[in-house]
Amino acid sequence: MILMYHVPIAIFHSYIVHCTLYISYIYTNILPMHSTSFQHYLLGLFAVANNIAAIPLYINLIEGRSLKERNSICSTATLTSFITMVVSLLAGLAVLNFFEISIPAFRIAGGLLLLNTGFGMMSTIRKAIEEEELSFSKSISTAIIPIAIPLTTGAGTMSTIILFAQTSGKQPWFNFPLIAAIIIMTFIIFFTFRYAPGIIKHLGATGLDVLTKIFGLITLAIGVQFIITGVSDAFPKFF
Repeated sequence: MILMYHVPIAIFHSYIVHCTLYISYIYTNILPMHSTSFQHYLLGLFAVANNIAAIPLYINLIEGRSLKERNSICSTATLTSFITMVVSLLAGLAVLNFFEISIPAFRIAGGLLLLNTGFGMMSTIRKAIEEEELSFSKSISTAIIPIAIPLTTGAGTMSTIILFAQTSGKQPWFNFPLIAAIIIMTFIIFFTFRYAPGIIKHLGATGLDVLTKIFGLITLAIGVQFIITGVSDAFPKFF
């Protein structure tokens, strides 16, 4: 039983380590000028786009499901998160331009949003999840909203990707470090959902709360930095 319990965790950790090392090798040896940006993007996305907060609801959703249904729910939630991040990368700046929203204003708004998200993660109070039997079609719908959006990739993730894209000064399709970070983050989201039962047994409720608070602190720091940069850009004479 102990061996069976630890195998999924070991596979999950091994896969994440290998993916990170592989991408890091590419950007360190093939595109060395982008290695720092890639690490910055990946750490930023890992803080705001992780699906730790969605795990309790996800566990409740897959309870009693067949392996095929579990895989479908996992794939749906992951694909939705990936599409959300890609759309934010490709169309985010165009939306801002359409509504004539300046980047400093969006930075400040995004920073405030991340502060709210971070405070919410820091003061997590687990609510009782209703034990309601959902049909498979409703489970798929729940995997999209609220598990994928907003619990995994919400408004904070969208604003972070848009600001990362703007800061790079590159066309979205040619922002290879950010694209690679999104792809790696998608794999992390997938395997976190895939091995969620083993992860929650390994960490326990207390460990999950501590991990959520750590990510909340990082999210708060990113939000503060966005606000500082936005204010300094909006009022350059004062800085």
